[in-house]
Amino acid sequence: MKRSLYVHSAAVALCLLSTVFLLRRRGNSVQASPVASFSPHDGLISAPGRVEAVSEEIRIGSELSGRLRSVPVEEGDRVHKGQVLAEIENDDYIARVSAAEATLAERQAELLRIINGARSQERLAAEANVQAAKAVLDNARREAERRRNLAEKEMISHDEAERYERVYHVAQAEYDRATQEFSLVDADARIEDRRRAEAAVSTAQAQLAEARAYLEKTYVRSPLDGVVLRKLRHTGENVSTQFDSPIVTLADDSSLRVRLDVDETDVARLRLGQLAFVTAEAYGSRRFAGHIIRVGRILGRKNVRTDEPSERVDTKILETLMELDPGQSLPLGLRVDAYVQTGTGSEGQRSTQMP
Repeated sequence: MKRSLYVHSAAVALCLLSTVFLLRRRGNSVQASPVASFSPHDGLISAPGRVEAVSEEIRIGSELSGRLRSVPVEEGDRVHKGQVLAEIENDDYIARVSAAEATLAERQAELLRIINGARSQERLAAEANVQAAKAVLDNARREAERRRNLAEKEMISHDEAERYERVYHVAQAEYDRATQEFSLVDADARIEDRRRAEAAVSTAQAQLAEARAYLEKTYVRSPLDGVVLRKLRHTGENVSTQFDSPIVTLADDSSLRVRLDVDETDVARLRLGQLAFVTAEAYGSRRFAGHIIRVGRILGRKNVRTDEPSERVDTKILETLMELDPGQSLPLGLRVDAYVQTGTGSEGQRSTQMP
């Protein structure tokens, strides 16, 4: 009897020692990663979540239809804002730019000609025409006067005198024409001609800007600094604006967030700024700390499924956003289990334990 009692006591003592040893190991493993310390008296809201980038996932497509000349990025590549992600065949767009540049040069030359007026040679030629016409006019006038005097003395017929009178009038008209032509060549440009030429230049500039804008659209550029998540199109494939045909998907992963599905029974305990942490099966007991930055305003269907047979799919959830502390890294899209602290310590300071 006494022997049986001794055996039973030894078994109990061994069980207690094993429990203490396991608890110590668990405590050491939890302290091995920097996480927020949560009071055991604080309540926790548990919710499934999924890791996402601060920018979420961005699908990058083309504003023009055409064949891809190149897609010089691969999945996992780091890209910066403005970097070329893809190029569409653009020989026709380059030709349009060249044609628009030539048209603009022509319009600018026409405007300059109107502003500067006639060349000096044209002015000299017009002035010489005036002098020649004046010489002819003077000679015709003298001849007409002489013939008129002779006709009055009846030394020639009146018909002959009238013929020289008509020659004089023709010379007068030619002189007037040459004078007007010189005035036109020598005068400054009319305001309406100048405005018309300036409008033609503005139109050509707008057409050139449009051609360059279309050419620029053949280069698909990154809108942000981030990482290439998926490469969906390759060199030689066609893209179209008639249907959704993204070329790559990007994300700005400089800051990570977790989108939580908080059960409708727990929404009354949610507050902005509450401390939280997430765990993932792939990382064992390691915790990744953060805080709540957004609480939804409308209940909806679940976004994250746990694949458990007993999971209820008709439960309403409130979409909540948690931001992870800087310096923590998790794969985008990873399913995690989140825990939000709702007790009195949630608004207090966070203490971080270092390994």
